Amino acid sequence: MGKKILAVLAGYLSMAIIVFVSFTVLYLILGPEGSFVPQSYQVSLTWIFSSIVLSLLAAVIGGFICQLIAKNRNTSIVLAGIVFILGIAMAVPTLTTPNEYAHKPREGSVGNMDAMQRAQQPPFILILNPIIGAVGVYFGSRLKSEKKT
Repeated sequence: MGKKILAVLAGYLSMAIIVFVSFTVLYLILGPEGSFVPQSYQVSLTWIFSSIVLSLLAAVIGGFICQLIAKNRNTSIVLAGIVFILGIAMAVPTLTTPNEYAHKPREGSVGNMDAMQRAQQPPFILILNPIIGAVGVYFGSRLKSEKKT
């Protein structure tokens, strides 16, 4: 049981680290002008497409790591469920609470932390992310065979 819990935690933690690092690097590459629509905190199409790819990659790696440790497909399915449920739980407040930066113009340089707090994602992305995460975990777990007992 402890091995399965460790597998889920390792898979989720690896996903979180990969997303944080890859999105930080993406923001450094694109800068504010490439990450946002001009003079807005609305994310650009380049950011949307890149974030989908990076999120899927992180989820696949997380599912693979979970399967590598647990050697049990059901444990990876638990991770996929957790990713989906937490993703929806984090999306609901954003979807239901207006962001104070939604209609404020973006001025000057925006640091990485400010960009994370002020970014305005389209609602469909907030719903799509948990689905991408769960599907990515599932397919990542399929990359490693299940131990035969």
